[in-house]
Amino acid sequence: MKSDIADPGLAESGVRRIEWADRAMPVLRQIRERFAAERPLDGLAIVACMHVTTETAGLIRTLQAGGARIAVAASNPLSTQDDTAAALVEEYGAAVFARAGVDRDGYYAHIRQALELGPDLVVDDGCDLVNTLHYDRTDLVETVRAGCEETTTGVIRLHQMARAGALRFPMVAVNDTATKRMFDNRYGTGQSTLDGIMRATNTLLAGKTIVIAGFGYCGRGLAERARGLGARVVITEIDPVKALDAALQGFAVLPMERAAPIGDVFITVTGNRDVVRAEHMQVMKDGAILANSGHFDVEVDVRALAGLAVDVRHGVRPMADEYILADGRRLVLLAEGRLVNLAAAEGHPAAVMDMSFADQALTCEWLARAHEELSPGVYEVPAEIDDEVARLKLESMDISIDILTAEQEDYLGSWRQGS
Repeated sequence: MKSDIADPGLAESGVRRIEWADRAMPVLRQIRERFAAERPLDGLAIVACMHVTTETAGLIRTLQAGGARIAVAASNPLSTQDDTAAALVEEYGAAVFARAGVDRDGYYAHIRQALELGPDLVVDDGCDLVNTLHYDRTDLVETVRAGCEETTTGVIRLHQMARAGALRFPMVAVNDTATKRMFDNRYGTGQSTLDGIMRATNTLLAGKTIVIAGFGYCGRGLAERARGLGARVVITEIDPVKALDAALQGFAVLPMERAAPIGDVFITVTGNRDVVRAEHMQVMKDGAILANSGHFDVEVDVRALAGLAVDVRHGVRPMADEYILADGRRLVLLAEGRLVNLAAAEGHPAAVMDMSFADQALTCEWLARAHEELSPGVYEVPAEIDDEVARLKLESMDISIDILTAEQEDYLGSWRQGS
């Protein structure tokens, strides 16, 4: 297939970056070595819609080592690394459709181009690839055996499709594995989101009031790290159990209408739309910073912000736009409301994505064997895959754990032994 990338001449730079990331991805390296020997994906065509970054390159190379042919489209134009895309095409032989900064039409054109490979398996990040198959390329749906979904937002959309009877092949919610939620959502999002905010604004977070919308795994990680940097943390939630958890961890919990006037930095991580709306923006402080680390650019109502503004200063800093309101207050929107950790920084560290992409690679291997046993719907990653990824990670960290004795196994497996 003919790729669509910005500049093939960037390949050498991309290879250096990919090799650097690979040093911090020992789990995926071990899987890649086994895949190269066993070829569990031999002959399969895999189409992926993912962030085209150095870490993703590690997954693509692993799937290739297993024998798969790969086509990749970018899941977010602002996160695309043009040198990584060039390296994947020129050095590693993948078909890539990704250019940094393409518009919405270009984004969907790239997805459609990648689908020309004719996928047996799909790997999605946000469900746009799956949606395109179901609405624009229905001619290809019958040949798709199964797929994986990486994000919370994508899993929500898949469950909606399944409930409506619209999902036409099995999809595995890789996002919901214990290793992915722990490493990627909590530790990865927690660190990389604050990294993106600091790079975009050069703001000291100590002493600031940071309002975090959502206290799922991502919100928890953010709250822990923001508190560690000296910030006052306020949580907004719709779930009473999560709100109670936040309160018992010592965080202030308020509805957004009460948090809006006191916040210095607002971060959305909910997976829903219009979390920060016009009525909230109308009472925010001068200089308040708006950032999103949920998947799509709908959590902060950017159109409402533009409607309130009398002037917009684009690019006051890289990935920072200043919206000036009629009363002179300035609100700073980061990364156009898109994922701040990938647009303004480099996303999760490679050590984090090592775990997530190991889950993806092993799930693709399992689906290559088990897809015929699955009907259309949303499935969890088999527990043995999660355990294997955690085991390999501990091994790479030179950490050992206890093993049950025969007596302990018998005790746990029997109902006959009392106290």
